[in-house]
Amino acid sequence: MTSIRLRRVYDPPEPGADGVRVLVDRLWPRGLAKAEAAVDEWPKAVTPSSELRKWFHAGGSEEEFRARYEAELEGAEAVAGLERLRALAAEGPVTLLTAVKDPGSSHAAVLAELLG
Repeated sequence: MTSIRLRRVYDPPEPGADGVRVLVDRLWPRGLAKAEAAVDEWPKAVTPSSELRKWFHAGGSEEEFRARYEAELEGAEAVAGLERLRALAAEGPVTLLTAVKDPGSSHAAVLAELLG
């Protein structure tokens, strides 16, 4: 069974529970030092494209965002990134980190669902 957690990258690391910490945002979080974030992996190929992010923030629907994001995740680089994350999750806990305020209703939740 895979163990995928969702957390905000701004929250302090939980060494006993986080396992491998994976940043799933395309851009580095504002105001956060790399040492503080304790990010182990940053696979940009599995993050929403800049174009998709901009489209969504301009008023795109969540349903359409999900469909477009899942389509992006079918690309060769993204598929390889997903396989890597699945392999990590098979070995132990993986925590998907994002800067969004509600990780449970973000692209990170879509990604976690696809990995699970």
